[in-house]
Amino acid sequence: MPTDIEIAQMAKMLKIQDVAEKLGIPEDALEPYGRYKAKISLGYIDSLKDRKNGKLVLVTAISPTPAGEGKTTTTVGLGDAMNRIGKKAIICLREPSLGPVFGMKGGAAGGGYAQVVPMEDINLHFTGDFSAIALAHNLLSALIDNHIHHGNELGFDVRRIVWKRVVDMNDRALRQITVALGGTGNGYPREDGFDIVVASEIMAIFCLATSIRDLKQRISNIVVGYTREQKPILARDLHAEGAMTALLKDAMMPNLVQTLENNPAIIHGGPFANIAHGCNSVTATQTALKLGDYVLTEAGFGADLGAEKFIDIKCRKSGLRPAAVVIVATIRALKYHGGMDVKLVSQEDLGALERGIVNLERHVHNMTKNHGLPTVVCVNHRTHDTEAEVNLLVARLGQLGCRVVVSKHWAEGGAGALDVARAVVEVCEEPNDFKLLYEDAMPLWEKMKTIATRVYGAANIAADSKVRGQIKKLQEGGYGHYPVCVAKTQYSFSTDPALRGAPSGHMVTIREVRLAAGAEFVVMICGDVMTMPGLPKVPSANAIDVDENGRIVGLF
Repeated sequence: MPTDIEIAQMAKMLKIQDVAEKLGIPEDALEPYGRYKAKISLGYIDSLKDRKNGKLVLVTAISPTPAGEGKTTTTVGLGDAMNRIGKKAIICLREPSLGPVFGMKGGAAGGGYAQVVPMEDINLHFTGDFSAIALAHNLLSALIDNHIHHGNELGFDVRRIVWKRVVDMNDRALRQITVALGGTGNGYPREDGFDIVVASEIMAIFCLATSIRDLKQRISNIVVGYTREQKPILARDLHAEGAMTALLKDAMMPNLVQTLENNPAIIHGGPFANIAHGCNSVTATQTALKLGDYVLTEAGFGADLGAEKFIDIKCRKSGLRPAAVVIVATIRALKYHGGMDVKLVSQEDLGALERGIVNLERHVHNMTKNHGLPTVVCVNHRTHDTEAEVNLLVARLGQLGCRVVVSKHWAEGGAGALDVARAVVEVCEEPNDFKLLYEDAMPLWEKMKTIATRVYGAANIAADSKVRGQIKKLQEGGYGHYPVCVAKTQYSFSTDPALRGAPSGHMVTIREVRLAAGAEFVVMICGDVMTMPGLPKVPSANAIDVDENGRIVGLF
């Protein structure tokens, strides 16, 4: 079978105006970026506000493994399948970060015959949104150091500057650095560091803002540092919000592309779920809901991270309400969670599968019981899956009252996901007891404890006296009503990536706390997770190249 990029390069794409026409978007509402991608104007989006919303379907997954799950692939295949059965469905995805594209993951535009295209463009630069976010973030960084250099009228304590710099690449050497060396002309030396762009608060603000005005207001509220008296200094104190918004103005328009089957897809924003809130932009999702009868959107990594944050941060802030949830799993990945070596997961092993199903069962429990949402389990089919393994999985999940459907969208595109599409349409009509995990009034410490115990299966949470003091200070400083955004490993319900399955009774230790006053949440960093990843020993970049005809090769 051809590789993903070979399949994408063989695609017969429609001009983007023709894709827009399927949604009734007029040509003058588009800002084209070449033939096959365009931005949708904010003025046109504003004109849709009185339209009725379609139904929102959240696609999430089990805890990720080296054996693979295929959440984006499933979202794309399911969207194509729903259009095949006569439903007006739109896919809403996040934009890929260059860090994982050149790191471990490779491309992030789906796979097989369930992809969004133009695949190379989407994975590499796309329409420049991430560059705009990085520039806006780093402009604020530059303004901070420039202000200090020219007299420090605001009284920054250089030991308490909390605004780092960002770059959209995995570069561990930049995690902790010293800036302003080389003499008085270069400013005042201080410790600093870089995060990856997808961990930037600007990215979170970008994805939660509902208008240019809201974007500017949120940027103005960013806390960038503190005085010696520990008084917060905000971005608006540096008069930064106007110029930063100017850099982000065009990026705020959602991006329209298409699937291999020429169905519309909106791709916009891209915070990671293990270190940020893991959802595409509110603007993109709300726009799609006005244009389609069904909107399929994904949340990053497993349901314990992406789906929890989608509900407790994005839905809380925007008023969005899912009609149903799809949880993606592969039998290979479940066997890995059951303790099987990743090199052997293609072999039948009912014992390993039975042990590993507990991971899926906890994710189902979290969606159905903690959040009250009708749920379908989509088994992303692989050729090595056996009938006995599928029967075991269906029987176990049947005990939870959850529908399990096998899908072959990777190999067959939308035609291979018709059964899942019909199941999703049916469950969207089922009773929906949607609920948030915690109330705004719950204290920050208790919110974190609720997430850890009810979602991760932990016994309790812990933190040293310094971190406890920071949480208490945020609570007393008027930020206690904010939701909590947990940064932790995506590979386990615990903070130890080696603990597979569904560990219980563990301790979740909070290592660091960060206030995101513009995004309006508090980040709790747990375990060893890094907000600036590193490249693996053999990065995906080693396989990516351009041939003599200018065609990109090796991209996933």
